[in-house]
Amino acid sequence: MRPDLSQVPGVLGEIARARAREVVPYPLPAPPPVPSFREALRGGGLALIAEVKRASPSEGPIRQVDAVEAAKAYAAGGARAISVLTEPHRFGGSLADLVRVREAVALPLLRKDFVVDPFMLEEARAFGASAALLIVALLGEGTGAYLEEARRLGLEALVEVHTERELELALEAGAEVIGINNRDLATLRVDLDTAPRLGRLARKRGFSGVLVAESGYSRKEELKALKGMFDAVLVGTGLMRRADLAAAVRELVG
Repeated sequence: MRPDLSQVPGVLGEIARARAREVVPYPLPAPPPVPSFREALRGGGLALIAEVKRASPSEGPIRQVDAVEAAKAYAAGGARAISVLTEPHRFGGSLADLVRVREAVALPLLRKDFVVDPFMLEEARAFGASAALLIVALLGEGTGAYLEEARRLGLEALVEVHTERELELALEAGAEVIGINNRDLATLRVDLDTAPRLGRLARKRGFSGVLVAESGYSRKEELKALKGMFDAVLVGTGLMRRADLAAAVRELVG
């Protein structure tokens, strides 16, 4: 069920192949009850998924921050969900961050990682995530199988796309939450026109689920193009660079 990662280009391929080598199944705890990720984003207006993010391949080190402190500040500022990076090498995250944040806040958590093995979905559910990221650029035609496995585990999924072809695969797989990434994960270039363009296409194709815009947002005026079409926006670096995280959340989405 693992995808063939040999032809995945650029930084995305490097990270995904490294993560695949590191997956070694082990006994997991019983999964705790968790709130719904999808329903939290449907609460009206443009919801914010605030991300705990210490570093990235495009930015390098961003901020050395305690995951719990950041999550609590995000919750206080009005974020509807929290994305917790668990990739350790390029993003400085860990599963321990996910566990600690789950114990500290009541919001839905997204496990943000490069899922390339079904066991990573089991980990996400066992350690308190409401949802996991599924990247179509990695999973390809296997996206539907990973989505089914997530549902079997009681885990929701943010199915991420960057191109029209990836959007078609997400729609064919039956995704209920689709994230449109402005960043090309192979080249790391950002184009803020990507989310509105593919968002319009998704709605035109009859997608009535939750749409999430991702990457490149830091100012409230940049979100104007999303309103009325998108349900949520995911922001990491743009928040992490602000001294007062709670205030940054309030300023971004009101």
